[in-house]
Amino acid sequence: MSCVLRSMRQMTSMSEHSGPLAGMRALITGGAQGIGLATARRFTDDGAQVAVLDLHQATEPDLVSITADVSRADEVQRAVEDAVQRLGRLDVLVNNAAIGAVRGVEDNDDNQWHRVLDINVVGTVRVTRAALLALRSSTQASIVNVCSVAASCGLPQRVLYSAGKGAVAAMTLALAADLLPEGIRVNAVSPGTADTPWVQRLLANSSEPDAERAALEARQPHGRLVRAEEVAAAIAYLASPLAGSTTGTVVTIDGGLTSLRLRPANAAPVHF
Repeated sequence: MSCVLRSMRQMTSMSEHSGPLAGMRALITGGAQGIGLATARRFTDDGAQVAVLDLHQATEPDLVSITADVSRADEVQRAVEDAVQRLGRLDVLVNNAAIGAVRGVEDNDDNQWHRVLDINVVGTVRVTRAALLALRSSTQASIVNVCSVAASCGLPQRVLYSAGKGAVAAMTLALAADLLPEGIRVNAVSPGTADTPWVQRLLANSSEPDAERAALEARQPHGRLVRAEEVAAAIAYLASPLAGSTTGTVVTIDGGLTSLRLRPANAAPVHF
């Protein structure tokens, strides 16, 4: 029996320390739901120890949950220091925390603009700034920002959200240039419309949820919403040592939305 128990403990230890992120420590903002939670789960599956920073408590038992508001510099500083202390160090920062915004340029007042940009853009700055000291001590440090195809596509009724994500995309490249000499890689992922709680709430508030969902799915060439797990897989790759030569890159996960121009399925064939 003792041999069996010892073997089981060895197998457990191996599983805890295997995978492309084995032994790494990561902090994920907005990690209590949606893409952030999917990323936290993927990281732990890949061998990392993970802390999530969110307004809400994370319920996953294997995650270090820290509540904080990224719009408050004092809370961010405290939360990052707490995460580093509890994890022991920090190798990866995933800036995922953000809020949505819809409608046109005349519909969002100044207060909305300040709130969205303060969370989505300056919030990313606050967390990155607070994490840099710890990241500089890592031998495999990386930052992954969660952007959006809204930064590069003209999506209707998304002017405020697009402006914020455009800033995150530009900031990713500038940070990559600044931090590369210090050994810190900086990249971003750019999802298409993903099946997240925010999108689900938008659909629920629509007068025709089924028709709206069908329209969102049809907008993407592969004909469906992006899964949070697909975005998480890209983030995990960018964070891993496997991507050691990748920095200043924005990886798009959108089913071909930004790059493909397919003919409608019912269109007549064209012969040249």
